[in-house]
Amino acid sequence: MKVVITDCDHDNIDIEKSIFSEAGISVDLKDVTTEDDVIANCQDADIFIIQYAHITEKVMQNCPRLKFVVRYGVGVDNVDVLAAARYGIQVGNVPDYGMNEVADHAISLALSMIRKIMEMNELTKKDKWDYTKAIPIHRFSEMTVGVIGLGRIGRNFAEKMHSIGFHVIGFDPYYKPTSETKKYVSAVSMDELIVKSDIISIHCPAEENQNLIGAAAFKKMKNSAVLINVARGGIVNEADLKQALENGEIAGAALDCMIGEPVSKDSPLFGLKNLIVTPHMAWYSEEAQKELKRKAAQEAVRFAKGEPIHYPVKYLERKVVKK
Repeated sequence: MKVVITDCDHDNIDIEKSIFSEAGISVDLKDVTTEDDVIANCQDADIFIIQYAHITEKVMQNCPRLKFVVRYGVGVDNVDVLAAARYGIQVGNVPDYGMNEVADHAISLALSMIRKIMEMNELTKKDKWDYTKAIPIHRFSEMTVGVIGLGRIGRNFAEKMHSIGFHVIGFDPYYKPTSETKKYVSAVSMDELIVKSDIISIHCPAEENQNLIGAAAFKKMKNSAVLINVARGGIVNEADLKQALENGEIAGAALDCMIGEPVSKDSPLFGLKNLIVTPHMAWYSEEAQKELKRKAAQEAVRFAKGEPIHYPVKYLERKVVKK
């Protein structure tokens, strides 16, 4: 089988080349992302490894040899998974390569917001030494964290937040509590989570969850609540978020994911003082990056050899229904 890496913004593909070479499989890097460019350059591929490339039904129609698409990363919102099922194309991802990093980044953003680190750093360096400007700040054990999406990353985040003292609640219609998870997260309804949480952290997929958090949700949240999104852009309605932050409906937000990445520095959200933004980096550590590259290549090798893949994507299993 022929393997094509449609696009990859890493420094090199040395890890992938090494794995494919050992398996006796050739691999080409094309550096294409649009559906027309993918069609023009990748029609003879049996397997795609993709990062940002859009694998639409049109691509599937015009790449007749395509049998497997594996994505560098967790989200597969740039793949038409339903069309792939109709065309008999398997879709895969690498859901566990950076779960510690994403959870840790969400924790870092949450603690920075509630301890007012960014705000006080700015004030202390530019104005004066005065802790009273941070009032009020509350003890972790008196605060509730709400986790939307209790997959690998959501549970990782929930367990760690519980371990440092927070009361943790979570919503996920597909979550099945176990004796272990009950120790650190209590399942609640979406509405209860929105109303009760001091910190809300989003860890659900983008599929079927566009605009999940919008004006109606912001009006129900505590005025002191902070919102964290390290999942995907579009889950939070950004126009509604801007209004909520400006009107004091919530205290603050921290985003690692936004619509239209890379986002221009002229974004109307960027002028808000109660917003922290990072450039979709929650997944990153040197170790996670190497693991991602290795696992994506290994999945392609398994498929090429007719072996069971480790991370098949099934559409219905990935939905988080709005309830």
